[in-house]
Amino acid sequence: MADKLRSMKEAIADTVKDGESVVIDGFTHLICFAAGHEIIRQRRQDLTLVRLTPDLVYDQMIAAGCAKKLVFSWAGNPGVGSLHAMRRRTESSAKDRLAIEEYSHFGLLSRFLAGAAGLPFWPLKNYNGCDIAKTNEAIKFIACPYTGETIATVPALRPDVAVIHCQRADREGNAQVWGLYGSQKESAFAAKKVIVVAEEIVDTQVIRRDPNRTIVPGIIVRHVVHEPFGAHPSYVQGYYDRDNDFYVAWEDISRDEAKYQAYLEEFVYGVKGRAEYKQKMDAGVLAKLKAKPRMSEGVDYGY
Repeated sequence: MADKLRSMKEAIADTVKDGESVVIDGFTHLICFAAGHEIIRQRRQDLTLVRLTPDLVYDQMIAAGCAKKLVFSWAGNPGVGSLHAMRRRTESSAKDRLAIEEYSHFGLLSRFLAGAAGLPFWPLKNYNGCDIAKTNEAIKFIACPYTGETIATVPALRPDVAVIHCQRADREGNAQVWGLYGSQKESAFAAKKVIVVAEEIVDTQVIRRDPNRTIVPGIIVRHVVHEPFGAHPSYVQGYYDRDNDFYVAWEDISRDEAKYQAYLEEFVYGVKGRAEYKQKMDAGVLAKLKAKPRMSEGVDYGY
């Protein structure tokens, strides 16, 4: 198999183009801020950003002028407050207003499922008790051909690029995840191009010894990036914890456009990549976030 290992700079330059739709996946953990920062550094524009829970990474990309549209199912700074760059771009007074398309979590996941399955839409029992469908013309209702019941549908979503962060991968792109799952598998199979970003690169034999953890197979992956600490301030189960202090601090930073731009200049534009980003971090913070071992027992796959 081909060696797909590339730097983050190379992977983004080859894969993400202006005007495309991009998913940076991960749910609570495995959110690849390193990829978002590289997209900002390469000054990509007019992107449609797709994510079940856009949080700080998309707020930063919106603030940097990368986005023209946001497709999402919840938005906020988890446990803290709003995404203030997003709010500034979506309010009626915004000069360059950001288009938004909102779904429930299951509704947006269903769009990925339809895209991954090669289907034109996905049916679901949803949206009867809320107003989301009234503001989203993409959600349509049809009569079930078997029962006659009225059900909702959402259109298939085939994003141009999906970025999947994982604990470990091999150089062929076989990516393994443990802990909380997001929509990594669904968005990867739905996407036209896939970048796998791994905390650790391991031999293929390591992957084969524990095949059930492989959620993205190398056959659908375009590039593999080795990027330790690539999800900070998000976390990676078994590697480092969530930087809650950063999320709290972001509330103040994000309210002030000048502070926002100062952050981007220092921690995004002012570094060449994640290695230099880590050098700017306080050593005490890195030590505090490092995960304590809690090993899971293996299983016997013998035959």
